[in-house]
This record gives sequence, C-alpha cells and structure tokens, in this order.
Amino acid sequence: MNIRYRLRTTSWTAQDKPNSETKHMELRRRTFIGAMMASTMLVRAGMAQETPTKGGTLIISQADGTPRVLNPAVQSGTGTGLPGTKLFATPLRFDENWNPQPYLAEAWEVSEDGLQVTLHLRENATFHDGVPITSDDVAFSIDVIKNNHPFKTMLAPVTSVDTPDPLTAVINLEHPHPTLILAMSGPLMSIIPKHIYGDGQDLKTHPRNSEDVVGSGPFKLVEFQRDEHIILERYDGYWEDHLPHLDRIVIRILPESSGRTIAMENGELQLTAFESEPTVIQQLQKADGVTITNDGYGGIGPIDWLAMNTTRGPLQDKRVRQAIAYAIDKNFILNALLFGTAKDARTGIHPDSPFYNPDVPTYEFDLDKAAALLDEAGFPLKDGKRFELNIELPGFPGYRSRTEYVKAALAKVGIEVTVRSYPDFASWADVMGKMEFDLAWDNVYNWGDPVIGVHRTFISSNIGNGVWSNTQGYSNPKVDEILALAANENDQAKRKALYDEFQAIVAEDLPLYPVNATPLYTAYSDNVGGLPKGIWSVLDPMDGAYLKA
Repeated sequence: MNIRYRLRTTSWTAQDKPNSETKHMELRRRTFIGAMMASTMLVRAGMAQETPTKGGTLIISQADGTPRVLNPAVQSGTGTGLPGTKLFATPLRFDENWNPQPYLAEAWEVSEDGLQVTLHLRENATFHDGVPITSDDVAFSIDVIKNNHPFKTMLAPVTSVDTPDPLTAVINLEHPHPTLILAMSGPLMSIIPKHIYGDGQDLKTHPRNSEDVVGSGPFKLVEFQRDEHIILERYDGYWEDHLPHLDRIVIRILPESSGRTIAMENGELQLTAFESEPTVIQQLQKADGVTITNDGYGGIGPIDWLAMNTTRGPLQDKRVRQAIAYAIDKNFILNALLFGTAKDARTGIHPDSPFYNPDVPTYEFDLDKAAALLDEAGFPLKDGKRFELNIELPGFPGYRSRTEYVKAALAKVGIEVTVRSYPDFASWADVMGKMEFDLAWDNVYNWGDPVIGVHRTFISSNIGNGVWSNTQGYSNPKVDEILALAANENDQAKRKALYDEFQAIVAEDLPLYPVNATPLYTAYSDNVGGLPKGIWSVLDPMDGAYLKA
C-alpha cells in the first residue's frame, strides 16, 4: 500500500492507513520519503515570526552577471536560478532541515516498490496568463528538463509521466530514484507552460525563455535589461492570497564585488548573495545596518578542492597524492588566506549535507610524513628536488593566493610547481576538460543530492567528459559499485551508510584534496525580513520576504 502525505493545518499526517498498521507506517516513515518527512511542524521557508508588512520594492544584486536565460528548465546555475525561482514554481520546496514541503504539489505519494511518485497539484494554481497549471504541464516540464537540462542524472530514470486527471501526475521510474524528491525543488524542476513552450521551437533558444516570460511562480517578469537589471512584480493570481508580500523585486546586475559592497553600505542595495571573497565578507560584516550570514547554502553545496590528475606521472601513485595533502597546511588556508570565512570540508560531499561523513582519513600538516611517503613511492630528494608538476590557476577570481601557496608549500618537500594561468574561463576549462593538467584548484557544487553533483566527479564512466566531471581520471570499481547502489537505495539509513563508505575510500585514494566549503554569504539590510530559511538560500521563491515598516 502507498503512503500518502497531505498538509493538514501545521502538521503532516499519513492518510488511508488503519490503526492496525501504525507500526508498519512508522517503518515506512524511516525509509526514503518517511525520513525526509518526519518533521511534525511545517516551517515555511522564508516566513518570520513577526507580522510581515505588505508592499514595497526589494533591491537585490545579481553577482553572476547577465543570465543567458531566465528559464531554469533548460539552464543550470545560480545566475538563471536567482530570477528563475521567483518566476517559476516547482512541485516541492525544502526547509532548512532538508525536509520536503508542499509547494505546487499539495501532497505526494511514493509507491511501495519506489517506481512511481504521484503528485497532487493545487486546484487554484495558474500561470501568469491565468491559464490553470495542470498535470499536462508537469509532464511536459519533466520531459523538457530531462532532454535539455545539463544535470542529466537528475531525471535519467524517469520513463514516462501519466496524467490520469488535470491535478494528478504519476512519474514512472525505471528503478527507484531517491534523488527525485529533492530534484523537484529549488532551481531544479521549474514547471513551465506547455501552451507557451510546446510550439515546436528549440527549447534551449526559445524566445520566451527571456522575453514575455509566462511563469508559474509568485512573481512575474516586467523587464529584463541585459547587463543592467531584471524587474519582477508580484503575481496577483498566486494561489496563496496573502503572498507574496513584496510588490516588486529589482535584481541589479552587478558582477563587480566592490560595486555590490559599496551599494550595500550606502543603501542602494538591500540584499546581496553568493558573496565569496573574504575581504568583501569582512567589509560587509562591519557595515552599519547590515546582517551577513552563510546559512542556507547546503543545497547548492559548493566545495573548494585541489584536483589531482591520477593518470599523469607521479600522481598515479596515491602515496604521492597523500604526500601533497600532508604538505599543505589546511589551517593556513582557512585562517590566513580565507580569514576564517570558510568551514573545513573533508570529502566531496558538502558539510551541510545529511550525507556528509566527517569521520574519514585526514591529513594534518606534516612535512616529515609527506617526505617519507614520497621516498616510499620512489621519488627521493636529489639536489633539493624530486619532480616537477604544473598547477592551473582557475579561470574564476579568488584562487591566486591559494595557487601560489600550494607552489610554495610543495617546494618544501622537493616538488617543483609551475603555475599556469589563462586569459579567461574558457581557456582554463578547455585544459581541465581535456585532462591536460597535473594539479588545479577547482570549485564544484553538490546541487542538493549526491547523484546530481557528486557522482559526476568520481564515477569512472565520467572520466574526461568536460569541466566538473571526473577530470581527475579517477577509477575505482568499488566506488562505482557503491555509488550505483546509493543512487537506487530508497532507505535513507542504508543510503547514508553507502555514502559513508564511499567517502572513506575516496579520502584514502585522494584523487582530489577537499579543503573547504566555498564561503558563500548573504548580506541584507536590517529592514528586510522573511528571507528564505531553506537549503537553497535565495534560490527560493522568496514569496515570504518583506520590508519592515
């Protein structure tokens, strides 16, 4: 029998289960959906305790520059996700405890065998042109995302979507897919109108991706002026009459961090997010009337690591890779270079993830251990040198000091490092994608579930498939086996155990050396309330945000 969850006032209850089956129901709750839904109180992301005021314009920044499109169904990334999650609704949303909550779907069920997920849509939900949102739109959107979105693993097991009635969508799966529930939230599964996008045009280049957008979320598009701003206005037909609180959100496109900082200090901006430069973070911490926090970025899950090409020269030996880790003083990076703005990361899974395992082999700074491992691997010190390596300076800002530090640190154990820099991101990405490197700092996002953003870095079938794939050339059949099992395991406890084992193995093999969770911060003015509290930070509808009176 299926278990169905529906919102009743402020709590979750299981429907259609006789009292005699209470024990069985509780066991089911400890599996995939149950474990994710065990909270008894609904905590709406973005809602504050004080009484929100109505109206006003919130001015925020877009740090990533002008997004290519505003439609997250065909484009990943925070640039598209920031406006896109306000314009388009998803079936679910997630709170700060990684529990799914209703959004466009007011209830959902997972079949006993895990091969069907049934969504029950709200009756009064409409697109911005007033057309009702139906199960046909959900089926259409899933097909569009599966065939056009870059995160291919996210919906890969979906075989079809049945639409028995306008408010019911049944997602059929080739095998159990625990990622699906999370993939129906945040910037990952925007529900787009079939009557607009189903006209036969190329979905990736469809003109309505950025112009005359007809969305399904709490805000509608007023104006998109490239390199300047995106103006959103409250959708009066939004299904919850009291939301959104704001009249407008103005997204100013400000790629220069200094410009954003000054604008926050003088009140031109009321919110800036995805701030990662330590000096900027420190400056904003001192600004009057500004609060700054790194809460809420667990879903995005960015990690900084030193990538090591396991297919080249001395790096083929894991003892050499371990020696490099011992030669690097992680505390120096965290405190002297990042000024204490970042938290330690010991694996490829973000520390805020429920799957993170901190109890893995670690490499405390020890030059003697590093030297001994290099000797053992057959690279003795000769005339002050063991061998040479290149290190690629990433094609994005903020990594020069860390790159130069690695060069100096490895010189102390006889590894001569040459820094190679590039004029732009594309040049760096080309070298990384072709695996024509030895070492490189890299910054990779988890995107909520390991299947989406972690597996790609470690599975052997993804070797050399481009940037943010397995560019390390890492191949371990046991890891491949564990990740395949985890991708199909609906029992959360068993899944956690699999990921624990995976992280322990990779921490010893060390195809990359995780150093820190990328410092991402949100700074906002004291007159702003009701900001998102979920795992997606400002990649949230922000229907609960308001300006204080």
